[in-house]
Amino acid sequence: MEGVSTQSDIREFLASRRAKVTPQQAGLPAYGGNRRVPGLRREEVALLAGVSIDYYVRLERGHIAGASEEVLDAVARALQLDDAERAHLHDLARAAAKRPTRTTRRPRGPIPDSLLRVLHSMTDAPAFIRNGRLDILATNTLGRALYAPLFPDTTARTTNIARAQFLTPQGRDFFPHWDTSVNTTVALLRTEAGRTPHDSELTGMIGELVTRSEEFRTVWARHNVRLHYTGRKSFHHPAVGEITLDFDAMELPAQPGLTLSAYTAAPGTPDHDTLQLLATWAATTNAEANQGQTAPSEQGSTG
Repeated sequence: MEGVSTQSDIREFLASRRAKVTPQQAGLPAYGGNRRVPGLRREEVALLAGVSIDYYVRLERGHIAGASEEVLDAVARALQLDDAERAHLHDLARAAAKRPTRTTRRPRGPIPDSLLRVLHSMTDAPAFIRNGRLDILATNTLGRALYAPLFPDTTARTTNIARAQFLTPQGRDFFPHWDTSVNTTVALLRTEAGRTPHDSELTGMIGELVTRSEEFRTVWARHNVRLHYTGRKSFHHPAVGEITLDFDAMELPAQPGLTLSAYTAAPGTPDHDTLQLLATWAATTNAEANQGQTAPSEQGSTG
């Protein structure tokens, strides 16, 4: 599958990061006016990292399996990598050497009832549990209401944010700040691919998106990665209009690979009023759905 290949990912990641750093940013003199590369040359990275040019060329060609953590950190400093990029470089090296990832991930079973109780106790904030592939596996009532446009139908138990975003019309409508949202989604999948390069479901999904979405393919080729723990996100909900919420994402140490995300709005703001309107809409929708039938479970399969 073309979307995920450790050796080519290493080569393209290092080359793309090198292109982003100018000699001036690295504190190097820029000799000559006709540089053939937009950023640093390989020999300049080698100098900054304290390794031989031949050794760095081998690294950038994807032969990174035997590199020590000290060498990887030196290359990361030379390329001025941020925390997410540095972690990604180490993940790629682990994958190349077939060493265990930073967090050992056990085979996934059902989400524990205790964790679901925590999720459903969050009655004033949309919240959901997802995995690294961006599958939404469980939601609370407000979380299901917020992400309702991304679920294929009212009875669906799970959905995938990336597939819905790139492959459905409602996905594009749901994210008003499209470019920012697309870059975030793809960067999260890039990060996860570095962590779990042998996840067949992840590589299969990336292959599908690369094949079916030119936009995904273009952004995927940039090799951007990111950590996604807090920030602000905007949505355009068909029932309540546009809403911008603060989010906090918490990895769950007892459930490796799962993340609990929650959205809030400051009291007294228009977005807080819209969030309350969403809660009213959710209650009305659920009441209508429950008339004459049993409401489906909000937890899905956690593969």
